[in-house]
Amino acid sequence: MRFNVKAMRVGEGLTALALDAANEIDAARQVEAQGYTVLAVSTRKGLAWFSRGNSHFPLVLFSHELLALLNAGLPLVEAVETLAEKEHRPEVKRMIEQVISQLFEGKTLSQALEQFPATFPALYVSTVRAAERTGDLSEALTRYIAYQTQLDSVKKKLLSASIYPILLLSVGGLVTLFLLGYVVPKFSRIFEGIGGDIPLLSKLLIQWGVLIEAHAAQMGIGALVMVGLAVYLARLPETRRWVGRTLWGIPAIGERMRVYQLARFYRTVGMLLNGGIPVVTALEMVEGLLHPTLRGLLHRAAGEIREGKPISQAMENHRLTTPVSLRMLRVGERTGRMGEMMERIAGFYDEEMARWVDWFTRLFEPILMALIGVIIGGIVVLMYMPIFELAGSIQ
Repeated sequence: MRFNVKAMRVGEGLTALALDAANEIDAARQVEAQGYTVLAVSTRKGLAWFSRGNSHFPLVLFSHELLALLNAGLPLVEAVETLAEKEHRPEVKRMIEQVISQLFEGKTLSQALEQFPATFPALYVSTVRAAERTGDLSEALTRYIAYQTQLDSVKKKLLSASIYPILLLSVGGLVTLFLLGYVVPKFSRIFEGIGGDIPLLSKLLIQWGVLIEAHAAQMGIGALVMVGLAVYLARLPETRRWVGRTLWGIPAIGERMRVYQLARFYRTVGMLLNGGIPVVTALEMVEGLLHPTLRGLLHRAAGEIREGKPISQAMENHRLTTPVSLRMLRVGERTGRMGEMMERIAGFYDEEMARWVDWFTRLFEPILMALIGVIIGGIVVLMYMPIFELAGSIQ
């Protein structure tokens, strides 16, 4: 990742530097190593989007490879050193080398990873820390890989289900713009002198064509400005929160979003419980994964569990269960396998979500195709309506 750093050095004054680093901490350390005093670090914008290589640390791949080396019998430090030696991406190699330097200082792996929160999330660090207590790091890495793989699988299903509707909307929108911006103005020249002998909608369409032809440059600039403004607004966190609140308020979609959130919640808590982390600590760690509405409910449920209430009862009291998950939580309490049961609940939710996405796409795609066909067909019919009128008057 590319960073801009403002720094000072004796005899030089204020200096602006640009460099590649794994994160802001790494960027600051590189500059300080050159004798500068760092004043500010910021991510470089613009052309950095097109820079070569992957600036995102491949955490799952790192875990896979580390697990394979540990299972082959290599000590931890030697395994991490091996990963650094084979790495060809500079920013990834630099991050692994920083972890190695922390290990050589006598820190445990969890303590070393904790120094880089932007790269290693708190859930990952906590999983490793719990494994260090039991001496079973390989099992912890296996659990995290399975957890992250399952989450990625759900995201891919949602993404693949949205590709076809987005493609339909894009093509339909481009065809509609072509008709309104190019074809209709050409037809408007032919029908300008016809007057009141054509249908009202056709007359309005022709007037639109005349307007486009007279002010094409201004309208084109206005359209580009509107597209740019829409893209800018879409990237704002406030806009995303507003869209989230709006979707959450729609009963059919809001309930599905709630099920998706609960699936991720139960899967994460189950992984942490299987790693030996206490239930209240696990609940506090996953609060940030939930929608603000559910976050407040979880906070209150965690308070009741801390006071001694059963997990199933606390979750039920604050609407964090469904009838199926409630019964499975009670089974987990009776058998003492709460972590495993929460992962099964997440699997049940994932299957339910997959069925709903499949049903929704099967219903939505034909409706979307019909709507686009009606819009394009309506424009074409309105363009040819004056010709039909002329043919009728000639007869």
